[in-house]
Amino acid sequence: MQNNMLIAQSGGPTMVINQSLAGAVLAARNAKAIGTIYGAKHGIQGILQRDFVNLSKVSQAEIKAIAQTPSSALGSVRRKPTPEDCKAIFEVLAEQNIGYFFYIGGNDSAETVHIIHEAARAAGSSLRCFHIPKTIDNDLRENDHTPGFGSAARFVACAFIGDDLDSRALGGVKVNIVMGRHAGFLSAASALARKTPGDGPHLIYLPERPFSLDQLTNDVKSICKKHGRCVIAVSEGIADAKGEPIAARFSKEVDSHGNKQLSGTGSLGDFLASEIKARTGISRVRADTFGYLQRSFPGIASKVDMQEAYQVGEAAVQAAVKGLASGSIAIRRNKGNTYGVTYKPVPLRNVARETRHMPASFINKAGNDVTAAFMRYVTPLVGPLPKTAHLY
Repeated sequence: MQNNMLIAQSGGPTMVINQSLAGAVLAARNAKAIGTIYGAKHGIQGILQRDFVNLSKVSQAEIKAIAQTPSSALGSVRRKPTPEDCKAIFEVLAEQNIGYFFYIGGNDSAETVHIIHEAARAAGSSLRCFHIPKTIDNDLRENDHTPGFGSAARFVACAFIGDDLDSRALGGVKVNIVMGRHAGFLSAASALARKTPGDGPHLIYLPERPFSLDQLTNDVKSICKKHGRCVIAVSEGIADAKGEPIAARFSKEVDSHGNKQLSGTGSLGDFLASEIKARTGISRVRADTFGYLQRSFPGIASKVDMQEAYQVGEAAVQAAVKGLASGSIAIRRNKGNTYGVTYKPVPLRNVARETRHMPASFINKAGNDVTAAFMRYVTPLVGPLPKTAHLY
């Protein structure tokens, strides 16, 4: 007996989130157990409002074109379902004969799927609920890495290549704020910009280590003495010794999952730039916040990231039609020197809500740079970068 399928996207968009959408939709078209395929606009908000797209009527050519397009084709949302929402969602799913529910997103989205799955079990429903992973922060537990990260990391690396060349021409100190609330993977990827000795970024500060303005000042002075300039990567989630995010001082906005806004303004960068200028006496200090540009920039996606994002969508549908009631699809790196991955369904509760951090082996002892182990980890995820040259 056929049941219909519903798929939606949630949380921050990425360059490859539509690859996962395409992988799931095209896999579902080949599954005899699945009838009509619906997409909900703006996540669970679209479900509650019965705002659907009939994806069964969209041509394969258009689905493949959407797969190549950044951002969330179905729209997105940041909303945690209440018990009342879950009851209303079940009513809508029953109306549409939905037996398969797929939600593409990060750890907060996994929490949403987990809440809906638990409510379905309590109601005696046979609804199959699957989380399809994505997040540029690369902080989902159970995963070696997450779809969206490789492409955002490639953007960050390319941006630092260009910014370092700019710094060579004009000197001074440059601070770039990179996304990463709890995990510093994305800021760490800036290290890929280094091609020759002296290339920036010269300093990298991550949420995994307590941040100190005194250390920043001393580090900047040391680098400027050595290179005559300094390019710095800073995670938006850097926190003081008490664990309080520095950026939280400048924001009061909180989403439904309890996350305080850290991106969207240049406050952190401006603060650090002013402190560096005041503490070092260096006259030329500038700051940029990469912000939302990291997520959906066209034409720069990692080929590995695109392929894996598509395949996790496929894997979720395959797991559901084989009989699993729920789960999240985790990416596991194969052992050995040749890069490769496998996809494994894991319990939703293992991925929901909580995040992972950069391993200690990826961060240098001083807490202001990455190690060779991190470079080996990240390089195959990002792929080849533009080649550049300079005269001095």
